Amino acid sequence: RVKMSSEEILVYAVKFGENFCLYFEGLECDAFCKDKTLQGVLRNVNSQLLVARPDLNVAAFEDVTDQEIKAGNGMRFNIHCYKTTPSSAGLPVAFSVQVADKSYYLCCEKECGKMLIRFREGEVPEDIPDQSNIIFFKKTFTSCSSRAFKFEYSLERGMFLAFEEEGSLRKLTLKKLTREDEVDETMKLS
Repeated sequence: RVKMSSEEILVYAVKFGENFCLYFEGLECDAFCKDKTLQGVLRNVNSQLLVARPDLNVAAFEDVTDQEIKAGNGMRFNIHCYKTTPSSAGLPVAFSVQVADKSYYLCCEKECGKMLIRFREGEVPEDIPDQSNIIFFKKTFTSCSSRAFKFEYSLERGMFLAFEEEGSLRKLTLKKLTREDEVDETMKLS
């Protein structure tokens, strides 16, 4: 037995068929509903951990000791998985992290014509009625590496979470793929 409501499945009558059978057609929407939350650390190809520093509006991949991992401040990310209408784009996810007893979510914002990664204090929403700057589509990095992923920004196709060298930092950023079949190791997260 399946519980359904009009909020979960939207339908409208299309036509009467033979023998006065009423036919319905499903309506699809772009809404996202939170399904489950996974927790873990994110590593790059150099086995460095992603560490969030919301006070500086930055996240960077760093070499981290076992002691620092146990403390987990800014390192244990919640990956919030959302349900949506069937899509070949990948699994919709949002990221949040705890730092000093505060919760922050990761989002993308355009500033001076450039897309930037930002952390905003607060919780990710249970339901997102439309498009959102916090949603990324989780995809397998390559067909032969099932434990590594890449995350495509939902509002701009071809833009993925990646790291770039900035001084001594390996900073989390958004990077555009030039070709769809391109393999860019800076986008590989596990």
